[in-house]
Amino acid sequence: MLGAILGDIVGSVYEWNNIKTKEFDLFTENSSITDDSVLTVSLADSIINNKNFTKNLKQYTYKYPDKGYGGNFLIWASSEVTEPYNSWGNGSAMRTSPVAWAYDTLEEILEKSKEFAAVTHNHPEGIKGAQAISSAIFLAKKNASKEEIKEYIEFTFKYDLSRKLNDIRNNYKFEVSCQKSVPEAIIAFLESNDFEDAIRNAISLGGDSDTIAAMTGSIAEAFYKGVPMHLYTKIMDHLDDDLKKTVLEFQRKYIKFY
Repeated sequence: MLGAILGDIVGSVYEWNNIKTKEFDLFTENSSITDDSVLTVSLADSIINNKNFTKNLKQYTYKYPDKGYGGNFLIWASSEVTEPYNSWGNGSAMRTSPVAWAYDTLEEILEKSKEFAAVTHNHPEGIKGAQAISSAIFLAKKNASKEEIKEYIEFTFKYDLSRKLNDIRNNYKFEVSCQKSVPEAIIAFLESNDFEDAIRNAISLGGDSDTIAAMTGSIAEAFYKGVPMHLYTKIMDHLDDDLKKTVLEFQRKYIKFY
């Protein structure tokens, strides 16, 4: 989960200013959390405090406005409507990482990631994206190899993970769909050498930079056994007291790296 927040912060300044290189500053004076972090913490809060996730999403959106929420999500969150709106966007996948830490079996991960995604993203692609990221994190947490993770995701979700970043990068454009950003985020992880390298891979693709890096970072955290401490402190510097409290509570309960 902290890997998702870190990826979001790093990617926040590159979402509308795409770069196609791994050589860039991880943090600038304009780096900040976006909706990716806010809604990830909302899910963590819902899990540890047994809160209704629909209501919690709306409350967090109200409390943290102007964080770059998607248009359809913002309409939904600002309304009295509680039914999902059939989204296939990558919002379901960027916020899903707490699921992989809070539950103990792959079957639970698939069930719960579907349940939490479908609050808004009940389109099959929206559910599949959340399940793919959640299961990749879970397998990494359980010490699966990159090849084992790749084989499981390809077999279960039919994503093509055989492509290389160098082949994707030149023609990759802004995409908010799960089907055109989740596989790319997973590939960025698969080609990484360490946690920071995974984040740099994700940002270098361009596109929806903060969300791709959030998804990549969430898997990399599990695989590389934590966010490096010099980056961990940057996460905490960018969270207000309420968000930090929830993150630390979730971390103490479920994530033992720190």
